[in-house]
Amino acid sequence: MRFRVALGRSSLEIVPLAVGCWAWGDQEYWGYEKGHGPRDVVDAFDACLDAGLELFDTAEAYAWGKGERILGSLARRSGRALAIATKYAPLAGRGGAAAIRKGLAGSLKRLGVERIDLYQLHWADTDEAPIAAAMDVFADAVHAGHVRAVGVSNFRASEMREAHAALARRGVPLATNQVHYSLLHRSPEVDGVLEACRELDVTLLAYSPLEQGLLTGTYTAASLPSGKRAEAVWFSASNVAAAQPVIEALRTSADAHGVEPAAVAIAWLLAKPGVVPIAGAKTGVQAAQNAKAVDVTLSQAEVARLDAATEPWRVAR
Repeated sequence: MRFRVALGRSSLEIVPLAVGCWAWGDQEYWGYEKGHGPRDVVDAFDACLDAGLELFDTAEAYAWGKGERILGSLARRSGRALAIATKYAPLAGRGGAAAIRKGLAGSLKRLGVERIDLYQLHWADTDEAPIAAAMDVFADAVHAGHVRAVGVSNFRASEMREAHAALARRGVPLATNQVHYSLLHRSPEVDGVLEACRELDVTLLAYSPLEQGLLTGTYTAASLPSGKRAEAVWFSASNVAAAQPVIEALRTSADAHGVEPAAVAIAWLLAKPGVVPIAGAKTGVQAAQNAKAVDVTLSQAEVARLDAATEPWRVAR
């Protein structure tokens, strides 16, 4: 039986590595049905199950509902008791906090479930959906049995504190805050988010733990991903070049543990108290490599070396 952790003070317990499903169905950014397709996604899902992973994270905004439908279909086919996470997108003009009820109903239908294990507000837009009002709707969903645990995503420390307080008034804990956190994006350590998570007993879900593939060692300044992903700031020629010593440090530890660099990059996050990484995978091979991180225990010296190698990325953004 693998080690499990609770998400915040919620009743939801998981193996401490989640699966990111953004690339499952997304054509515009991830090139679904170009570089990878349905068979690859099935293989990735099966590899995650084989590794004992349980929490699968999607969003209604991922391919505008297609991502939820794909994940829901795979989950039903598996017959396994999985934990499903999705997110509500507070798009401007959508209808304020009251529109969250309709959004939740849509996600439940696309996923084919009666209850969502972790329902998250995808980002904070206080003009469209004031945080306290939005959390009241989320709390209503918990009390109605449609949602098991509540999370937020891309929230600053002050926004998270407001959400936490609003939910507490309704007797509901804030389980998670999902933010960008990796060796090459250490902002949560200095912008107050990680500190606030620990103070409030909120689990930090770390998305893009591999910097969308940069930390796997696959890319160099002369060999970048295609499409929109190549336009991202982390794939700028200067950032890719600056990351190469970090990737070499990952390879050194990876060789010592008999895994790939991706597993070490994820294990570095697993070594941080209160952090659960969300690692995306487009193929079965990628998923299996990522999952090895759960069985990698980095020494204090290895963590310190990686900390030192990535100190330039420890800045607020």
